[in-house]
Amino acid sequence: MAAPVKTFSVDALQVAVFGSAEDFFTTAAGHARQQLATAIAERGAAAAILATGNSQLQFLDTLARLGGVDWPRVTLFHMDEYLGLGAEHPASFIRYMRERVESRMKPGKFHFLRGDTPDADAECRRYETLLRAQPIDLCCLGVGENGHLAFNDPPVADFHDPRWVKVVPLDETNRKQQAGYGHFKSLDDVPRAGITLTIPALVAARKVLCLAPGKSKAAIIRRMLREPVGTACPASVLRQQPQALLLLDGESASLL
Repeated sequence: MAAPVKTFSVDALQVAVFGSAEDFFTTAAGHARQQLATAIAERGAAAAILATGNSQLQFLDTLARLGGVDWPRVTLFHMDEYLGLGAEHPASFIRYMRERVESRMKPGKFHFLRGDTPDADAECRRYETLLRAQPIDLCCLGVGENGHLAFNDPPVADFHDPRWVKVVPLDETNRKQQAGYGHFKSLDDVPRAGITLTIPALVAARKVLCLAPGKSKAAIIRRMLREPVGTACPASVLRQQPQALLLLDGESASLL
């Protein structure tokens, strides 16, 4: 793993800033590999939650190339899915995970959230039962441009939600960000609801690794680290998590 150019803490959250993309993603993948390998060594198995999005692409590619993880002993989850979207849709997170993770890492199990389920409430209960069946060793996530974690946008985020999986509406900023990825023809085609892991489910992991590179994240990172902790910026909850590590590059840290 590469040495960061700067490290500091904000409340309980550890923050590391890296000078190059190679250092950023190599270090992120190294932390993930170490956490999974330690869990496997301790109890013979590991479980992790992974995110989608452009910020995760190079990380997942680096993790796949890095090696050092006994993937057949790993159970994987993903943290959200569009409600009503089938697995073959270009924007489906199931498709993202199958193509970029499952086909390359070949984990022992990959539990998928079914966005096209006929009974969304039952799907939430099913997935929560699977999540709670073992310790979650690692949660790898990003920060949305409105501060969301998974699909926990400011209007619906709840730091004390008793549920671990729920159906939520997607706010306009989130939908515009999703449309910007190019998998939908227009904003009108972006679903207006999704199934998401809640904040308590995400931070229950033994290690939370938050990747937030790039200039587009600079403004929300400043809010996340400098404004009061609260659901106006859901990602600020990580400041209460001593097991969390936030990785930034020069661009995303430029407004701090």
